[in-house]
Amino acid sequence: MRKRRDAAAAREAILDVAEKHLVTTGPAGIRLQEVAKDAGVSHPTVLHHFGSREALVKAVCSRSIHAIHIGLVDAIAQSTGEDDQLKALLEGVYESLTKTGHARVLMWLALAGERLDGADVRLDGVVAATHELRKQRLKKRGIRRAPPIEDTAHAVVLAALALIGSAVIGPPIYENAGLHEDSGQSFRGFLAKLLARHLNAE
Repeated sequence: MRKRRDAAAAREAILDVAEKHLVTTGPAGIRLQEVAKDAGVSHPTVLHHFGSREALVKAVCSRSIHAIHIGLVDAIAQSTGEDDQLKALLEGVYESLTKTGHARVLMWLALAGERLDGADVRLDGVVAATHELRKQRLKKRGIRRAPPIEDTAHAVVLAALALIGSAVIGPPIYENAGLHEDSGQSFRGFLAKLLARHLNAE
């Protein structure tokens, strides 16, 4: 049954339903008519808000990644940069990527040649927050000059690629490397220590 909603509420309802479909079927399995039916809106309403299936898929991913981005920037701003805090940050991002299924969706989109390049999904905010924290920690040690921000950006990209990859194909990779099945947390702990050691270096 269709429900009367204002435009913003209808858009969010469509995104919520599309997200559930996306996680279970992948981008190719999204059907606008099915999304409209499950969201309680008309097919033209979905088209009005998003224009196409591809645009809807991108909007779902952008919303999810934007939420992760905002949470990360806030957490980094409040962090003192300790190893356990960095590990907790990595675990939080990993959980968000796996529980929503968006790590798989990002892979599907990449393989299909699609790009998520909107302002909501940029990593530069995370890079800037991480670099500021890095400079503060080095300053406390009497080091006034931090490495260039490009170096920090490389560390952030390494973390992002490692987390997305491990969320999609981590278990077989761990097994093939001779690691035990529950080594995901161990790997992320290792990654956190590696990143912390690098970011704390002069």
